[in-house]
Amino acid sequence: MRYLLILLILSLVSCYNPQRECKDFKTGTFEFETYLDGDLAKTTFIRNDSIEVEIYKNKKDTASIRWINDCEYVLKSINPKNRAEQQPIHMKIISTSKNSYTFEYSIVGKNEKQKGRVTKIN
Repeated sequence: MRYLLILLILSLVSCYNPQRECKDFKTGTFEFETYLDGDLAKTTFIRNDSIEVEIYKNKKDTASIRWINDCEYVLKSINPKNRAEQQPIHMKIISTSKNSYTFEYSIVGKNEKQKGRVTKIN
């Protein structure tokens, strides 16, 4: 009986799928915060269907967006300043809430992934 209960609990937990309302985050103004060298850094970005403008420390950078599906897209810098900025970045929204989403990203062709959380401010 005890094993049956454990099996039932495990089967219910394995059926959980995070909420993903990705269409709500295709356009708008967003904020991303992270720690860089021990300091909190805030980036604001404005996205429409095909362009994303990132503002960090009063500097703007623009990237094109190619949507793969409603929850995945590829960013490519329009005016790369170095070789690293020439590499496209694959973005995948893995869960959403009312005004934010959790994502993972990686350089296209690389296996190493990073995660982050973005808040929609407009």
